[in-house]
Amino acid sequence: MPRDYYEILGVSRGAGAGEIKKAFRKLAMKYHPDRNPGNTEAEGMFKECTEAYEVLSDDQKRHIYDTYGHEGLKNSGYQGPGGFEDIFSSFGDIFGDLFGFGSSRSQASRNGPIPGNDLRYDIRISFMEAVHGTVKEVELSKRETCWTCEGSGCRPGHQRETCTACNGRGQVIRSQGFFQVSSSCPQCHGEGSIITDPCDDCRGSGLVHKAKKVSIKIPAGVDAGARMRLKGEGEGGRRGGTSGDLYVIIDVEPHEFFKRDGDNIYCRLPVSMVDAALGVKTEVVTIHGTKKLTIPEGTQSGAVFTLRGQGVKNLRGRGHGDMFVEIHVQTPTKLCEEQIKLLREFDSLCDKHGQKKEHEGFFSRLVNEVMGKTG
Repeated sequence: MPRDYYEILGVSRGAGAGEIKKAFRKLAMKYHPDRNPGNTEAEGMFKECTEAYEVLSDDQKRHIYDTYGHEGLKNSGYQGPGGFEDIFSSFGDIFGDLFGFGSSRSQASRNGPIPGNDLRYDIRISFMEAVHGTVKEVELSKRETCWTCEGSGCRPGHQRETCTACNGRGQVIRSQGFFQVSSSCPQCHGEGSIITDPCDDCRGSGLVHKAKKVSIKIPAGVDAGARMRLKGEGEGGRRGGTSGDLYVIIDVEPHEFFKRDGDNIYCRLPVSMVDAALGVKTEVVTIHGTKKLTIPEGTQSGAVFTLRGQGVKNLRGRGHGDMFVEIHVQTPTKLCEEQIKLLREFDSLCDKHGQKKEHEGFFSRLVNEVMGKTG
């Protein structure tokens, strides 16, 4: 007894047309004879799932099958799918997508315009160029549409001729076991037509190599990894096809002072021990110029001050980010005798005014806590 069509495709009886088509595509890809040469079991599975799809994808046949089963289809005159060529003519849209041939649509595209390929160009810019924007002029060597033949590949006044090996189908059929297998025509390489009088400039390709200067306008605020699309700056098309696009991938050099996170800028500002203790008014270099910053007395190393609006311009026009300045208190080294003497006097004064007790008290509590846990 023949297997249930729904079971073959692995779908429920209430499955929609899209689900049925998706299931068939998956099975057709798995059991197609080209992928399983000499495998008679795979050929049988392929024919079985094709028959199931032919019935379930047709509303009238599906209704008969759902009502009367296989016997009803037989009584209605259905004989099942024919040979391999019939399968391709019935389901050309599916096999054309899966294997690149078999449909009238693909044949039309062979004879129609061919768009040019997209190109990629990687460019490295400085940190400040990324922040403020820049214009870069680069020279590309690429294939452009041949002006002599306008991308047809034929000598002016001549046209492509239908391939006699495949009669313009672009495919040739050969027998393979139970099926007839279709493959790309070796004479026309699947195009369905050949060039008998090629263009002298492009030698029939429809494209010529040329060097071209391209101006790349990089907007302010761009970051590493950004991708820009320059429409029509890719390779030229053939037979009236449009040119491809150029995709520019941005890489940004690091900066020795500034760090970036999104639209915000971070930096570390070295401050002397005296300025941190007494407080100071100083100038900070930002990506937009110098700005005044007041550091209050008693500022500790690691303190962070925010300069609003001094970050990077947002690419979507949402203003600017901020700049965060982290204070790094520098401890003097290589002291002279007089400096050592003064620092010791300063330390004594701190002790006299009780400024060391807080630190010592914290240290004592920490030691007691640790010793208490390990004792």
